[in-house]
Amino acid sequence: MPSVAPTVSVLTVVQNAAHSLEPFLKNFLSLSDKSFQIIELIVVDNASTDHTSQLLAALSKVDSRLKGIRTSQVEGTGVALRKAIAEASGDITAVFPATFEYVPDDLSALLRPVVVEGADAVLGSRFLPGSYRAVTNFHQARFHQALTSLSNWLTNTFLSDVQTPVKAIHTRLLKSIPIESADEFVHLELTLKLLKRRARVFEAPIRYLPHIHKQIPPPGWGDWLSGVRALFRLKSSARLFAADAYGSHILMNLEGAPRFNKWMGDILRPHLGQRVLEIGSGTGTLTDQFVPRDLYFASDINPNYLHFLKSFSAGRPYMQIKEIDASNPVFFEGLEGKFDTTVMVNVLEHVPDDLAALRNLWSSLQPGGKAVILVPQHPAIYGTLDEVLEHRERYTVEGLRRVMTEAGFAVEQIFDFNRVSVPGWWLNGRVLRKTTFSPVQLLILQLLMPVFRRIDRFFPWGGLSIIGIGVKKAG
Repeated sequence: MPSVAPTVSVLTVVQNAAHSLEPFLKNFLSLSDKSFQIIELIVVDNASTDHTSQLLAALSKVDSRLKGIRTSQVEGTGVALRKAIAEASGDITAVFPATFEYVPDDLSALLRPVVVEGADAVLGSRFLPGSYRAVTNFHQARFHQALTSLSNWLTNTFLSDVQTPVKAIHTRLLKSIPIESADEFVHLELTLKLLKRRARVFEAPIRYLPHIHKQIPPPGWGDWLSGVRALFRLKSSARLFAADAYGSHILMNLEGAPRFNKWMGDILRPHLGQRVLEIGSGTGTLTDQFVPRDLYFASDINPNYLHFLKSFSAGRPYMQIKEIDASNPVFFEGLEGKFDTTVMVNVLEHVPDDLAALRNLWSSLQPGGKAVILVPQHPAIYGTLDEVLEHRERYTVEGLRRVMTEAGFAVEQIFDFNRVSVPGWWLNGRVLRKTTFSPVQLLILQLLMPVFRRIDRFFPWGGLSIIGIGVKKAG
């Protein structure tokens, strides 16, 4: 458990809830648990027509932690929740419906896996063993369980309640997820995108006390079709990162081609030793293929990626996560002579001073250690894709050899990689002037990768990338 209790923002969306809102909010604000601190309870008043807004205004004067947001017209759950997420400032954000169908005391159990076990997100399950619920609508329960079963099959996971409205997520992670759903399927979207980003998702049993006196009609065919349509739409969505200064939303698209990433890993793995420093690990696409090792340092400068890597390293005592700016020698202090291999894949073309970056890598290597460097090739096909990815340049074999030699490496070999993608990069970046990867093209790349791997060497041009292997000479 952290020495300082994490702060928590609680979010809820209400509409015409004046009859039950006050005791619900007071229950939350009176919670006492030394493992966390509630700093704010953000309530979105979804254009209520009763006196909900007046009640919120009065209660906020009594407790400054209560913050109200009023919409001018009725909006979907997803739209309203986006507004609340934008205002969250705690370390952890909990989403909790403002209804007595759910019990505020369950917040402690919901947060425990985040605070104690280092989970990225916890879903409050209404169907886990250990949860309990009042007699509920059979058809509604079967609808949620069927949607969960289909989601588990599509995502190869084993959750019990993918559509739960109760959850706790690290705020930085939650804010980095672009929410597309305007309706109640926002809860399904958050679950699926957390899974696709390989976040550490836990489930915790919660109490569910539905209003059994209400005559809730069973889901009709329209409801079933809407649920299935939303599931397939969200499962295929490539929007996993909100736009940021690091280009996360663009680079994450490459996760849609795991066979390509495995090909790259298979090419690089034979050159790695047992004490490895990886610069620019991202979401661990290659890291996952290179571990375990005697020692493995994974690094990045993107805070979203660093958060993921820290979760990824759980249960891997040989892994350490570190923020490293490749061109700044300050980040390499204490790492001198620590590794037998440094790996830098699609990073050198981003740094402003490639010579300084390579010298920093040289300093971190033991005598005889190797630097494995992959950079884009062919200056002639530099285009809009390179611009949006902020590539400083595309290298030539002679250019990479020169800068590695100047940094102090004896260049052992330089060879090209991925010839098959050169025409597509030229077409998209130079001719069509595109700024993102096409999901269709990535799907084709994924499906045909076994064939491409076999025939790649027969194409009569150099690869889209080149790989340089440099050795730090003894002395």
